[in-house]
Amino acid sequence: MRRSRTAAAVVITVAATAVVAACGNGGGTAPPAARSTVPTAPTTPHRLSVTSSAYAEGGTVPRRFTCDGDDVSPPLALGAVPEHTASLAFVLHDPDAPHGTFTHWLAWDIAPGTTRLLTGERPPGATQGRNGFGRTGYGGPCPPHGDRPHRYVLTVYATDRAPRLAPDATEADLLRALSGHTLATGTLTGRYGRR
Repeated sequence: MRRSRTAAAVVITVAATAVVAACGNGGGTAPPAARSTVPTAPTTPHRLSVTSSAYAEGGTVPRRFTCDGDDVSPPLALGAVPEHTASLAFVLHDPDAPHGTFTHWLAWDIAPGTTRLLTGERPPGATQGRNGFGRTGYGGPCPPHGDRPHRYVLTVYATDRAPRLAPDATEADLLRALSGHTLATGTLTGRYGRR
């Protein structure tokens, strides 16, 4: 009886040692298959500041800058543009348009040192694309009468190269050209509705 208890104790001890070794790999590093494959967090993108003296973030776009007014671009101020920026680009769109996102302004090849634009000023050096109205340049907010106020999102991109695009490029063309070349972005969102 004493022999079978001793043999059983040896078997249990050997089995326990094997389990510990298998689970902890003897206290060493985990085998390749068991190593963590959690990716490291991507680098946080640099943020530009985009503001306007005409309206605050989330505020109402004044009538002057819409199709009901002078239909001119608002004054803008840009800050925190990365040092090695080769070009800036603007996209203004309405994500609340009834038939999908509507483009109000496309501009690229904007001089990287641009920090301010006056009311209605064409961005320095810019090529302006065709907006959803079929015109080149800025086309102000113009939602259908009776809709709740739409959002108008201006996104500014700082890029490491000037995109090579035809003047009739679309928003999709511009975003494709900026893919992999964007150093920083910033947005300014305004709202506008018509009764």
